[in-house]
Amino acid sequence: MIQYPDINPVALQIGPLKLHWYALMYLFGYFIGGSLLFKRIKKLQLSWTKSQLENLTLYVGIGCILGGRIGYVLFYDLPYYVSDPLNIFKIWQGGMSYHGGLIGVLISIGIYSKLHKRSYFSIADLIAPVIPIGLAAGRIGNFINGRLFGKITDVPWGMVFPDGGPYVRHPSQLYEFLTEGVLLFIILWVYSSKPRKPMKTSALFLIGYSVFRIFCEFFRQPDPQIGYIAFGWLTMGQILCIPMILAGFVLIYLSRNKAPSLCGEKSIKNNI
Repeated sequence: MIQYPDINPVALQIGPLKLHWYALMYLFGYFIGGSLLFKRIKKLQLSWTKSQLENLTLYVGIGCILGGRIGYVLFYDLPYYVSDPLNIFKIWQGGMSYHGGLIGVLISIGIYSKLHKRSYFSIADLIAPVIPIGLAAGRIGNFINGRLFGKITDVPWGMVFPDGGPYVRHPSQLYEFLTEGVLLFIILWVYSSKPRKPMKTSALFLIGYSVFRIFCEFFRQPDPQIGYIAFGWLTMGQILCIPMILAGFVLIYLSRNKAPSLCGEKSIKNNI
């Protein structure tokens, strides 16, 4: 067994104001992802100015937060929030859905593409490789908070979490950090560094994230208010990944006659 590093979930407190590590991790993922996009656009010489990309990351950030919160309310604990709707706004208490966040991001991309007259998938393929940065940061936030821990285990790297009783459990947050975060980022970053058919990078993200999430769910303790949905092992997270996999394969099919490009654009020398 490995000793769980019992870290105070509050990173900084000034009077009644508390800054939680969980929130800091989201901010960290947001700024690191944005910085990587700046560097990639400059290196590939794509037709984005700095202000355009800053606006895009703002849209995506808002969509992620709103979608993540609304998704959690709808998918994971609707009766609780219906009984006390004001709790919906207490984001600092935790409760974000990665699938809901993705839906929010997809909607925000659609809004941005319409307002700024850009191809939807030129944007989606551009940002897909950095989304795992945010996923990885969020999982570290879960780990620091001692939330979303794994099932009881006897593996030598198991941990006893503060809210998990006296049992040794899988550190499933770290499994997701390594797979959905680090590994998926490497795969997508390398894959998208060369011209690819439009929609292919987005498809790879959808399929890759879903496969890793389904795998990790087998080690994760299901949400207590839901438990298993069916068969004594199927979780809500796994169910929500099924349409993502199907959508990924649909995008691959639709891209079959497209010409390869860098994020749907010709490389040009300008801008950032």
